Amino acid sequence: MTAAALNPNAASPWQPLRQRTFRWLWLASIASNIGTWMHEVGAGWLMTSLSASPLAVALVQVAGALPMFLLALPAGALADIVDRRRYLLGVQLWMATVALALAGLTLAGWMTVPLLLGLTLAMGVGTALMLPAWSALTPELVDKSELPAAIALSSLGMNVARALGPALAGVLVSLAGPWLTFALNAVSFLAVIVALLTWRRQPAAAVLPAERLLGAVRVGFRYARSSLQLQVVLARTAAFFLGASAGMALLPLLVRQTLQGTALDFGILLGCVGLGAIAGAMLLPRLRERLSSDLLVAGASALYAGVLLGLAWIRDFAWLLPVMLASGLAWIAVLSSLQVAAQTAVPGWVRARALAVYILVFFGTSALGGFLWGALASHFSLSVALSASAGVLLAGIGLTWRLRLPVTPAADIAPALHWPTPILDDSLDRERGPVMVTLEYDIAPEHGPAFRQAMQAVGAMRRRNGAFSWALLQDSAEPRRWQEFFCDESWLEHLRHHHRVTQGEQRLEAAARQYQTPGVPIAIRHLLGGA
Repeated sequence: MTAAALNPNAASPWQPLRQRTFRWLWLASIASNIGTWMHEVGAGWLMTSLSASPLAVALVQVAGALPMFLLALPAGALADIVDRRRYLLGVQLWMATVALALAGLTLAGWMTVPLLLGLTLAMGVGTALMLPAWSALTPELVDKSELPAAIALSSLGMNVARALGPALAGVLVSLAGPWLTFALNAVSFLAVIVALLTWRRQPAAAVLPAERLLGAVRVGFRYARSSLQLQVVLARTAAFFLGASAGMALLPLLVRQTLQGTALDFGILLGCVGLGAIAGAMLLPRLRERLSSDLLVAGASALYAGVLLGLAWIRDFAWLLPVMLASGLAWIAVLSSLQVAAQTAVPGWVRARALAVYILVFFGTSALGGFLWGALASHFSLSVALSASAGVLLAGIGLTWRLRLPVTPAADIAPALHWPTPILDDSLDRERGPVMVTLEYDIAPEHGPAFRQAMQAVGAMRRRNGAFSWALLQDSAEPRRWQEFFCDESWLEHLRHHHRVTQGEQRLEAAARQYQTPGVPIAIRHLLGGA
């Protein structure tokens, strides 16, 4: 009997497509991703025409990923505090303009290595601004029960584009040159712009004023620094993509210089990656029934290490086709597992910022890996660089094996709203701060060690939700008396803190408060600074 039969409430893999807005945005994203993959092929091939240096070819990937270092977290903060629809419209227009500039300059014969890297960097800026907001859209468009299926569909759509885009680009580059791939990429952004224009987004009613950008960035950083679940996802992401980045970074050079291939050959190999990813997307539901996410990611990582060794030593084009099919299967197994873990491990108020950190690690390790493997290939050979990257990937499996990917029920990240609303005198300013909140507990001596241990999780919770300082102190004269304090930046920020606590975190609080002496209330005070 299938899992669906055992659970009649389980969402069909195709059920999210019944949501009109999700369906049109999904179709538009496929069109845009086809354009993006055509751009990737065109840019990589164009660079091999402009320079024979392996480092220059690898720097195309580095230039596309580098903006994530500076812009990912601010972009995630913007996506959490502004209207995402209007924000995404502006970003799509920027990216379409850059693509048109690439097409025009290439067609005119004015393209140079610095200019190509500069425009690739500009496209990377658009990608950095777009990805956190786009990733955070999915929970807005579908029900919670449909979220895993919607994320899988998004991965499937991306890999349908990955199968079609490179193959089309290979044909177009052979017939007309790279400029046409850039021009069609510019046109592909129109599909997303039209879909966004037809979406009548209903923003949630705001109880409090929107966060300010710098404050939102700081809170997002504190959340990432204090969330163990998110940190596990980030560590597993870095362990995979640092080594795996060598495959895509050095593939153009492998085809053109080592295999003496054409742009069509390059497109065929990338098309095989996409076909392998589509096959992987079809297999993933069955694999997930039999394997945990941790085993799936480890197994797929080992398979991708084998792919890198194949690229290092196989010199027959026909034998590389199944290698690239395997690479697509392994890639989507890892990527979709990490994305589901990242999407479902964080509450809605900080989702775009948390995903921005995930994307930052993804692109950052890809950029670092692209530079590292490109430099290694320049000094030694492609075979040495690809073999070394396979070794790094296998080492990453061992180093992160004990880190288990989080499996978080939707109810655990829903707002608890169980804290009573604090009172502020009418004469005081809501922007005033900082705010120190003190809580005084009465704990029997025999419960002291267990209470102190339980409160560490409470402290991490306070920091995740915005507190910039936290401590737990014991009275030297009266050992039964314990005092917790934490500080928020302002009274408004403390009110936001109230709305951020989730139902899962409420249970952490209850686990610590079970040691409070029965019948003795916890004394809570709010102290304002900045007078």
